[in-house]
Amino acid sequence: MFKRILVANRGEIAARIIRTCRLLGIETIAVYSEPDNGSLHVRMADKAARLNTAGKGDGYLDIDQLVGVASKLGADAVHPGYGFLSEDWKFASACERAGIRFIGPPPRTLASVSNKVSCKGIAQSRGIPTVEGSGPITGLRQALRIAHELGYPILLKPVRGGGGRGIRTINDDGEMSEVFKALPRVGIGPSGFFLERYISPVRHLEVQTASDGHGKVIHLGERECTIQRRYQKLIEMTPAPLLREASRERLLDYAIRLMKGLSYENIGTVEFVMDTDENFYFTEVNPRLQVEHPITEAISGVDLVELQLRIASGEGIVLDQEEVHFKGAAIECRINAEDPVDLLPSIGRITEWHIPTGMGIRVETAVSRGSSITSHYDPLLAKLVAWGENLKGARTRMLQALDEFYVRGIKTTIPLHKIILNDRRLLRGGLNTMSVENGDIRQKLVDTVFRERALSVQVGAAIAATMMEMDLRAKPNYTGNEHNGRAEPAHSMSGRFYEAI
Repeated sequence: MFKRILVANRGEIAARIIRTCRLLGIETIAVYSEPDNGSLHVRMADKAARLNTAGKGDGYLDIDQLVGVASKLGADAVHPGYGFLSEDWKFASACERAGIRFIGPPPRTLASVSNKVSCKGIAQSRGIPTVEGSGPITGLRQALRIAHELGYPILLKPVRGGGGRGIRTINDDGEMSEVFKALPRVGIGPSGFFLERYISPVRHLEVQTASDGHGKVIHLGERECTIQRRYQKLIEMTPAPLLREASRERLLDYAIRLMKGLSYENIGTVEFVMDTDENFYFTEVNPRLQVEHPITEAISGVDLVELQLRIASGEGIVLDQEEVHFKGAAIECRINAEDPVDLLPSIGRITEWHIPTGMGIRVETAVSRGSSITSHYDPLLAKLVAWGENLKGARTRMLQALDEFYVRGIKTTIPLHKIILNDRRLLRGGLNTMSVENGDIRQKLVDTVFRERALSVQVGAAIAATMMEMDLRAKPNYTGNEHNGRAEPAHSMSGRFYEAI
């Protein structure tokens, strides 16, 4: 096992990795940029190194600097977490050249799976269905021709990169032309995209796998990641609700078959979309730890970070598939610092912060009261996980936990999560990837938020009037006629429901 690991990340995922390293007796090195000075992962680590960002952009993306710090401080491995450089084969290669183990797939695998087009080709060669689409697009004329062959609407997707970023739904030739005009302005050439037939409605399912690089591949169940907005996940569940067992077995088999075809090493997630007839179509491989990994840990009892470390250190996978047992169900809500209605970032200082506790509740976070939320990084504040004997029980615990989750100073997505979890279609498999964006959920949210904002203003006004009345009654010459309502309220609840429910 490793003796010292550099965690090349920040926030809650860096803290989560450090916790497992502590349990295993592994020393940790944190790195941090100026906005993260004094943050939780820095305080938790055995050593910490400040990243120099002068003229180099974000230090968390500076391969040479990260490898240099790891070498200087004697790290024998680097854990990239997720985001940043976690899927960058150049980073993995640089670690390898420096004699430092990259905790994840080897560079050749990262290079292979990061190209969605070539990865789809590997899936097809293994008999795994994929969505009909194109190779890399070299220009508008080619894109229009393929779009006419596949039929509108159509998806334009980046060849490399994950997390749903860069995906565009295009409805006609005019929109295609406008998108291609915009591509140079955002610094991405047209050759970096490909087209796929748009399937709707679909659910988004993924399979967590672990591979030792020598042919042994196991799965740790599937996750339902259908609840999204703008191709960004909001809520994840495991197991997937109302999925026929035969369909589940087919899905798991596809995932294992693909990972064996890739000679994959370490943990990874195989992603699919599923149509209304429970046909699955492979979309991509995420060669890293996922944001939603805690729900898999909740039902399997397997520490996925520990599993990553043991595979990377050469210990392999001690579990056989028949030894993986699942108990209950789990749901994760991504609590973001965003306006719940339009999902625009909300920045500021957290003035009050209370996270829920209790049986079956897990909160992954690196923020606390007094934390400053900036626009520098991802808006994820916390991952709230609820476990239950079944999905219904997990949902009940989650709703209670959301009621207890109290934040002031910034807006959060908590109101949106509550609206979704109160939708009866959630556990019936009746929602799809566009339900939040195009369905009635958003309107319910708007109605609820603005109704509660109006209520909070009324309550605040009533409290202000009462406080003023009490203050006036305490005056020696009070006659009962002095109150004119123009004074500032002593305590206002304005915005509380919007920011904290």
